[in-house]
Amino acid sequence: MVDGIKRELVSRFKSGDEVGEIRIPMSNNSISGCSAFKKKLINIKNVYDDKELAAIDHDLKFDKSWDQKAGFTTKQVLVVPVIFKNYLLGVIQLINRKDGGLFSRLDEQSATEMAHILGIALYNQKRMAKARPNKFDYILKNHIVTEKELDTAIADARKRREPVEAVLMSDLKVSKQDIGKSLSQFYKVPFVTYNANTPVPSELIAGLKVPFMRNYAWVPLRKEDKKIVIAIDNPYDLQKVGEIKSLFAGKSLCFNVALKQDILKMIRLFTRKEKELASMEEILLQLQSEEEEIEDEEYVLYEDDSAIVRLVNKIIIDAYNRGSSDIHIEPYPGKEKTRIRIRVDGVCAVLESISSTFRDNIVSRIKIMADLDIVERRKPQDGKIKFKKYGGTDIELRVATIPTQGGVEDVVMRILAAGETLPLDKIGFATRNYNNFVSAITKPYGLIFVCGPTGSGKTSTLHSALSYINNTETKIWTAEDPVEITQRGLRQVQVKPKIGFDFASAMRAFLRSDPDVIMVGEMRDRETTKIGIEASLTGHLVFSTLHTNSAPESITRLLDMGMDPFNFSDSILCILAQRLVRTLCKNCKESYHPSKSEYEALVREYGSFEAFEKNVHIPYTNNLVLNRPVGCKRCYNAGYAGRMGLHELLPGTDPMKKLIQSNSLIKILREQAIKDGMTTLKQDGIEKIFGGNCDLLQVRKVCIR
Repeated sequence: MVDGIKRELVSRFKSGDEVGEIRIPMSNNSISGCSAFKKKLINIKNVYDDKELAAIDHDLKFDKSWDQKAGFTTKQVLVVPVIFKNYLLGVIQLINRKDGGLFSRLDEQSATEMAHILGIALYNQKRMAKARPNKFDYILKNHIVTEKELDTAIADARKRREPVEAVLMSDLKVSKQDIGKSLSQFYKVPFVTYNANTPVPSELIAGLKVPFMRNYAWVPLRKEDKKIVIAIDNPYDLQKVGEIKSLFAGKSLCFNVALKQDILKMIRLFTRKEKELASMEEILLQLQSEEEEIEDEEYVLYEDDSAIVRLVNKIIIDAYNRGSSDIHIEPYPGKEKTRIRIRVDGVCAVLESISSTFRDNIVSRIKIMADLDIVERRKPQDGKIKFKKYGGTDIELRVATIPTQGGVEDVVMRILAAGETLPLDKIGFATRNYNNFVSAITKPYGLIFVCGPTGSGKTSTLHSALSYINNTETKIWTAEDPVEITQRGLRQVQVKPKIGFDFASAMRAFLRSDPDVIMVGEMRDRETTKIGIEASLTGHLVFSTLHTNSAPESITRLLDMGMDPFNFSDSILCILAQRLVRTLCKNCKESYHPSKSEYEALVREYGSFEAFEKNVHIPYTNNLVLNRPVGCKRCYNAGYAGRMGLHELLPGTDPMKKLIQSNSLIKILREQAIKDGMTTLKQDGIEKIFGGNCDLLQVRKVCIR
C-alpha cells in the first residue's frame, strides 16, 4: 500500500504477536518502487540479470539481502500497480512462476484485472472513511493499522479500561507522533505532549481543584497571545469545555489536544507541592511580612514554612524548568537589589531581582543546604546540594561561594541533572567528522583528546564515544570530577584531590586493574598526561579532555607541558575541538531567500571559494533558503532554543606525526590538518547555517576561525 505521507510502499505482516512492516521508497531503485513510480507493469525473468534490469531502468537494482535473510531464491517477478482514477493506491507483486519461466501474457492480464478490482475496493474504502470522520483516520489512511486491528484495539481498551491510544501504542507499536497527527487532524487543533521541562503555570493553576482536572483530563498550560492554552483529551466534549470556560469566565481560551496519560503527568508535574505553585511575587510579599514579624534568623533559615526556604527552592525549580545549566546569586553592597541570573544555552538572563534585605539570608540558606560554614564569609567555599530532600526534584547542584567587594558573597550553583548519554550520531557531527571519529574510537589503542572551554560539551561527547564502544567484551574505567553522567557497564570513579586521590592517582590505579579503555576527566598536569601517553603506548585506548581553543593548539600545549614529541606523536589518534552553538527555535524560525551579497559573505567567512565548493557544494540559486530567528513564547522571545555541537577534528596522520616530532609551529600544524581533511570550527558552523540550524551571529560568538 502507498504511505502518502512518506511517499513509500509499505507491506505489513504479523509473526506471532509481533506486527512488522517492510518499507520501500517509490523510486527507480527497487522493482516494486519502480513499478509504482512509473505506474507501469514490470515483468522480469531473472532479477539477478543486471542487463535485464538495466533495460527497464539504468537505476534499477534488486536487493539481494532479502534472499540472504530468508534463504529463498527470487527469480521471476511480476509487479502491477494498483491504480483507480489516476490515484496510485499500491502494487501487487508476484514472485517465482512454478515452471521457472517468464510470467505469461495471461498472468499479466489476470494480475492487472486483480489490481483494477483492488483499486475500486480501496478507493471506495477511502471514500467511505471520508464520509464518516474518525479520530484515527490518519493512521487508517496511511495503513499504519488496519480497520480490523483498530476494532480489536478499541475492544481491548474497553476490557482493560484504558484509552484506545494507549493500547495502540503498547500493542500495535503505533508511535505517539502518528497518533498525535491523527488527533490533531480530527479535532483541528494542535497536539501537545508531556515535557518535564515545561514551566509551571503558577497563576493559572492556583485555586483549581486537582481531582476535577484529573477526572475531566484537562490542564492549563500557559498564556499565549492573550489566550489561555488548555490541554484536553477531547476538545469536542461540550460539557467539559463548558465547565472549563466557566472557571475562566471572561477570558479567551485556546484548546490543544493531548493524550490522557500525558495530561495526568502534566498535572503531577504542575502540582508536585502546593507551596511550589506560589508565584515569586507571593513569596516576596510573604518575605516582607516575615521581615516585619520574625526577628529570629534561625527560624527563617531552617523552618520549611519560611518564605526564604520557599524562595530558594523556587529559584532552583524555576531555573531547572527553564533548562538552565547555572544559577548566579549576585548581591551588591548597600541597598541595591540582589540580582539572580541563570545561564540557558550558554547565555545569561535575569531571573529575578530581590530586595537587599534578604541577600544574607538567601546565601546562608544555600550554605546550609550545601553543608557549608555559614559563619565563614572571608574565604571561598565549595559544596553540593542534593535537592531531592528539599524540593522533590531529583537534581544535584554543585555550589561555589566567593567573597566579593563590599563584604558580600556571590554564589554560583551548577545544576547537575541526572543526564543520559546522547547517541554519537545525534551530537551534530558532519558526516566526514563522524566517520573519522568513529574510526579513531574503535581502534584498539591510542590517545584521543576532546578540547574546548568549560561548558562546551566535552564530557558529553566523551560519554557518547564510550557508549558507542561499551560492550561486555570491553573493560572501561573512567576518572571524573564530578561524575555527571552514569552508564551501565562503565566503572566510574570520582576523584577527590583534597585527600590526594587526583587524576594521576586514579590513572595509576586503573593500569593495575586490567583496563581496555581509560577515560580521564582532564589532563591538566604533566604527570597525568605522561601516564596517559604511556598507557596508550602499552595497548590501551585513552580518552581525555583539554582546555584549549583549537585542535592544533592542543598539540603545542601538550608539548609545552614537557611531553616527549616522539611518544606523543606515536600515541595520538585524533584531537576533537568542540563548541556549543545556539540553534534557532524550531517553533518560530523563519525561512528566507538570502541576497547574493549575504551568500558571498558566508563564503568569505568559510575561507576560500575553492574550499567552500569542495566541502559544502551549495551554489547560489533562486531556491536557496536560509533561516533566521523570530521569537515566540516557547523560546522566551529569544529566537533560539537548544544548542548543537561545532567540531574541528584533527586526525593523527603520518604527515601530522612527523610535524609533531619536529615541534612545528601552530600555523604549519593547522595547514597540514586542513590538507588531511580537517574543517575548522567556523567552517563547520557555516555548514550548519546552510543546514538551517543556526545563524552567523551565534557561530561568531563561539569561534574565531
